[in-house]
Amino acid sequence: MSELEDRLAALAAAGQTITYGALARDLGWRMGQLTAALEALMATDARTGVPLRASLCEARLGNGLPARGFFDTAAALGFDVSDPAAFVADQRRRLSDPG
Repeated sequence: MSELEDRLAALAAAGQTITYGALARDLGWRMGQLTAALEALMATDARTGVPLRASLCEARLGNGLPARGFFDTAAALGFDVSDPAAFVADQRRRLSDPG
């Protein structure tokens, strides 16, 4: 498991979220690296049928929701994101309670 996956697993287990900036700082990554890694992780999660771990990230000014790119990528992967808040709430709930 990668550093990113480890960090997101810990957040999910604790029922927490994190801003993109804080996550990039924690990992010592540039924002572009983080964005690319999150998009790749979303594709993997969609392919394997697990909740989108990238849903644990928050845009700094997004009222607790991920950035626009998260929703664009999720829609491109076939998810219905017509109600962004409900979509994210469902993904986060499934991550924090996988059973």
